[in-house]
Amino acid sequence: MRLFLPAAAGRNRINVLGAINAVSHQFTVLTNHDYINAETVCAFLEQIQQHYPTAGIPIHIILDNARYQHGNLVLGRAKEPGITPCFPPPYSPNLNLIERPWKFVKKETLYGQYYPTASEFHHAIETLVHDFTPHQKPSNHCSRSISGLSAMPQLPPFKV
Repeated sequence: MRLFLPAAAGRNRINVLGAINAVSHQFTVLTNHDYINAETVCAFLEQIQQHYPTAGIPIHIILDNARYQHGNLVLGRAKEPGITPCFPPPYSPNLNLIERPWKFVKKETLYGQYYPTASEFHHAIETLVHDFTPHQKPSNHCSRSISGLSAMPQLPPFKV
């Protein structure tokens, strides 16, 4: 039996940058409806700094290998508040803790879901990521790839 679902015309963009604390499992997110670039990542680093005031505790953040995360602007901004950027080897999402929550978010909001308007689509994703707790169980829905960051205080830097 084939199941046909209505689909929205056009493309609606929502970007989510997220960090998950490896110890407390707290989730920090930044969403926008434009494009992610170095300035967006810098704003997210500031948000992480405010959320986790370092007070002498180092923060190591796993960045994916997106081009805008390797730029001097992002690397310089990360060092200012005491955030150490770490880059895993290419094509190794299993080393990034944030990938599992992204999979959950995608399943809950994208697979088998129809949103008649872009605002309903954006609201569904934003509500889920802002209210996310790491022990939620997925429902029977499913999505697409969202880039992410992971904040890990007090962990040694990633070494290859």
